[in-house]
Amino acid sequence: MISRTERTANYAVLLLFATFALWPIGSILLSSVGPPDALGVGGGLANFPAAWEQGRFGPSMLTSVAVSGFVVVVAGVLSLFTGYAFGTMRVPGAAVLFPLFLLGLMVPTEVIVVPLYFDLRTFGLTNTFWAIVLPQVAQSLAFGTFWMRAYFRARPVSLIEAARLDGAGSWRILWQVLVPPGRPAIVTMVVLTFMWTWNEFLIPLVMATDPALRTAPLGLAFFQGQYTSGFTLLAAGAVIVAAPVVVVYLFLQRHFIRGMLEGAVRE
Repeated sequence: MISRTERTANYAVLLLFATFALWPIGSILLSSVGPPDALGVGGGLANFPAAWEQGRFGPSMLTSVAVSGFVVVVAGVLSLFTGYAFGTMRVPGAAVLFPLFLLGLMVPTEVIVVPLYFDLRTFGLTNTFWAIVLPQVAQSLAFGTFWMRAYFRARPVSLIEAARLDGAGSWRILWQVLVPPGRPAIVTMVVLTFMWTWNEFLIPLVMATDPALRTAPLGLAFFQGQYTSGFTLLAAGAVIVAAPVVVVYLFLQRHFIRGMLEGAVRE
């Protein structure tokens, strides 16, 4: 049984780490509603529309929505298929293929972005929407395959065998037997994929120079380079760019936390 002293010490440590984690966030939030800048622009909640207009975040936010939506949907569906195959079937060459997927988790973007740029340029894909989304689909597919394989392997074999005895094929087993109870695992994969894709900076920066293809993080970086008269509007811009990730997490947090806990228990 945990003593009162140990419980108090645990809460003190957690409070200390929470303070370290939340202090930068609180500082940005307070700065985003700060007084007008040196040019008299903004002030309080007016900082957000001012930052939106001066930073021209509208097009970049729409680009990020399109990129994130495409990557999440395509990588999510493909991850379901590959995870289902590796987790429940005897795939020829799985001993070689699955480590290749894992390689995508181990190699950082900085290592592959330059040769990837020249490969995409050979096919005439640089400075296009596809140059931004396809590399991120491949990266997200590596994680999604690993994540969903772990989920499918944890399902009782008897459940799948019973479904086969009832005449269900592989397609029906996937969508009607395994996917419904796997909502927390799928939501966790979706949230993480969306977060990584939304925050990705290097791939859009290298692959596309057209201002029309700037994502939200790129828009914030260019806004930071052009706007130097104060910090309040920059903080407001940072809050605007981060808001969609926070909203998605808050909306799906129950399933996300459940999926993470189930993954931890399985491990």
